[in-house]
Amino acid sequence: MESSIIKVGGMSCQGCIKNIGGVLSAMPGVASAEVSLEAGEAKVAFDPQVVTRDALVAAIEDAGFDAE
Repeated sequence: MESSIIKVGGMSCQGCIKNIGGVLSAMPGVASAEVSLEAGEAKVAFDPQVVTRDALVAAIEDAGFDAE
């Protein structure tokens, strides 16, 4: 398992947190996703053999948020 913190922009409410958390949690290889509105980030534990950090960032961007 690998852990990564992804900076997320454009979040404004609990709905945003649920949306991003749901998108990340549904991805194969993701063990957990903790999204923080206050910190403006998502902490994701994932299996790098199954999913890449770039794919996680792309999924957040596809959900309509900025990610890096």
